[in-house]
Amino acid sequence: MMSATSADARDNGGAERQGIQSVEIAMRILRALEESGGPVGLSAIAQASGTQPSKAHRYLVSLGRVGLTQQNPSSGLYDFGPALRHLGAEALRRTNEVAVASDHAARLRDETGHSLNVGVWGETGPIIVNWAYGAHPLPITVRVGATLPLLSSSIGNVFLAHLPDTVTEPILRQALSVQQGRAWSRAKVDKLTAEVLRRGYAVSLGGVIPGVVSVAAPVFTATDPMPLAMSFVVPDRLATDETVENLSDRLIVATRAVSGELGYSV
Repeated sequence: MMSATSADARDNGGAERQGIQSVEIAMRILRALEESGGPVGLSAIAQASGTQPSKAHRYLVSLGRVGLTQQNPSSGLYDFGPALRHLGAEALRRTNEVAVASDHAARLRDETGHSLNVGVWGETGPIIVNWAYGAHPLPITVRVGATLPLLSSSIGNVFLAHLPDTVTEPILRQALSVQQGRAWSRAKVDKLTAEVLRRGYAVSLGGVIPGVVSVAAPVFTATDPMPLAMSFVVPDRLATDETVENLSDRLIVATRAVSGELGYSV
């Protein structure tokens, strides 16, 4: 005969497994709401989450009781509730954007052997906040905390293309007024930014470090126009067209992953 203790252990184990499964199903319901892009009906939620409508309804009732979902009394459509919005805002507040990007940069460095840096937008333009040094020596390196040029660096080009004009215009005017900017016209700047937006990344040759090619791509969040950019830094002798294309593809995948972790969705 099974002892009471054994029976309790069996029951507790079963309850624990059921509890975990229930959390996973509840998460599928919430994912279905996320992917809907707005208020949605019960049948669509059930289909997207792979559950029967009656089962989806029971979960929505429970999620609604704790504020994770809510139902519009007029339309009957479901959406995220106030508790979930508060949780999301708090999660974003606690996220260290530079740390997330730097972790991905270090992994890319380990996978490719090439150096990467992470830049943020500052009062005077793009600022380097992290270097992940690779296996291939560079002629020189730009120290952490240094400001990069807006027009001649790949990270600068990415910020120029993606940030609002009201943010970049003062720095751009200054760049166009100094000697290095005399070869630049507004038409050339517009052409550059259009190309960066079309490709999804920027490439510069020797703009900051002679003999070095850099490839940069943007990182986005749910609350900031573009807080970060990541860049490969490659010795010119290794920067074949094939290598640059491969690194660009890997960088775009990485920056999209970082953006996703920071709450951004396309």
